[in-house]
Parts: sequence; C-alpha cells; structure tokens
Amino acid sequence: MAEAESPEKTTVNIRMTETFLNDVDGTWKEEGYNSRSEFIRDVLRDAIKHPDFNRADLKAMLASEVDIQEGNTRTSDDVKAEHGLAGNSDDE
Repeated sequence: MAEAESPEKTTVNIRMTETFLNDVDGTWKEEGYNSRSEFIRDVLRDAIKHPDFNRADLKAMLASEVDIQEGNTRTSDDVKAEHGLAGNSDDE
C-alpha cells in the first residue's frame, strides 16, 4: 500500500505577549491537542470555514450552556406565552 504524501508545510512566525502565549498553551493542552501548532491550525481552519461565526455568537452559546447547567430553562409554552404566541401552534 502506497503511503499518502503530506502537503508541504511552511513555517509562519507570529508575535504575541507571553501572557497570551501562556493562555494558548494552557488551552491546547486542556483540549487534548498534540501540539501548539495543531491547535493553532485547527483554530485558523475554523475561522476560515466559518467566517460569520463571531465572538458574540460564542458568548451567547456559552451563556446558554451555563443557563442549562444551572437549570435556568423554560418550556416552549412559557416562551410562546411571553411572546404572545400561545394558542398559535400548528399542533392545535
């Protein structure tokens, strides 16, 4: 079986503060990446594939996750009533 060739890689240098680098290093290790480079490639790939996903979207998702974990949830009937949609369901 022939071994697949890997695309040629180019080294890219970036500058960042030591504090930020420490955050990056802590994150890739916590997330289970094999290396800092693997983590950075993955983050950049996500940024390219999902350019419309922004920090506000991430904050909203994280806030929702915290609400769910803390049990701060509402039923669909509660949400419908809050928005004046009670009784307008297609199921009725």
